[in-house]
Amino acid sequence: MNTVLNKIAAILALSIGVMAAFAGGKVLLGSNPGYTVINWLPVYNYTAGILTVLVTTTLIWLNHKLAWPAAIISFGLHALIMIILQTSYKGVVAPDSIQAMTVRLITWVVILGLMYAQQRKKVGGK
Repeated sequence: MNTVLNKIAAILALSIGVMAAFAGGKVLLGSNPGYTVINWLPVYNYTAGILTVLVTTTLIWLNHKLAWPAAIISFGLHALIMIILQTSYKGVVAPDSIQAMTVRLITWVVILGLMYAQQRKKVGGK
C-alpha cells in the first residue's frame, strides 16, 4: 500500500523535532540566546523534540495504529504550551519563542492534514 503522505508527514515531524531538540539543547548546554529564558521552556523544547524524533516520527513512518494519538498529543501539548506562554508569560516570553511555537503548531496541522488525507485514500481504496 502506498503511504507517501505518511512518509512526508514523518519527514516533517522529524524536521520539527530535530529543530526543537537542537534549540532546547543549545540553551540547556549554556548558550545565551540574547533574551530572557523561561527556565522550563528549553527543557520542554528539548524533551518534546527528542520524543518527536524517536517516537512520533517512527510511529507515523510505520503507519502504526498509535501514530494518530501520538501526533494529536504532540499538537495538543504544543497548543497548551502556546496558551500558557500567551497568558501566564505574555510580557516575559521572547518573540523568538512565540515564533518557534507558531511554526511548530502550523507544521503539526500540516502533518495531521497529511495523515488524514492518507487515511482517506486508504479508506477510499485509492
